[in-house]
Amino acid sequence: MKKDRAEKSIIGRREMVDFPELELYEIEAKVDTGAYTSSIHCNNIREVDLPNGQRAIHFELLDENHPAYNHKAFQFTDFDLRSVKSSFGDVQERYVIRTKILIHGQEVETEFSLSDRSDLKYPVLLGRTLLRKRFIVDVSRKNLSLKAKNKTRKKSNSPKNPPL
Repeated sequence: MKKDRAEKSIIGRREMVDFPELELYEIEAKVDTGAYTSSIHCNNIREVDLPNGQRAIHFELLDENHPAYNHKAFQFTDFDLRSVKSSFGDVQERYVIRTKILIHGQEVETEFSLSDRSDLKYPVLLGRTLLRKRFIVDVSRKNLSLKAKNKTRKKSNSPKNPPL
């Protein structure tokens, strides 16, 4: 049975998202129903050999110009190298990792291609693979996930529900 439209969350053209496994919170993302795979901005992307003989992908998320940049380097042993078509129609080889994203109260494990998005306005792009069967996009709205998160915070800190 197909998931009913009413069960899907409505998100806007831009959303604030969290990456709990990467310790990144409230990162602005562009919702792009034309993109197949989601993408995250990073730099210093390279394959490395680990002491145990495994290969890993090594990278830093965001860049020094982004306020959430934390100088942390990440390594994933579970990665793939794929051909991805850019918005300009160019095919590029990109590394792809799986990680969890929190959007509109839903934690979803999905794939992200690692890409230099420094010349683009948004450091994260959310593609169809993530959106499918979970969200409906209302292009006239934005930051619905953050508004819902803030509403939940206010409600949990109300006098009826004092903070612990």
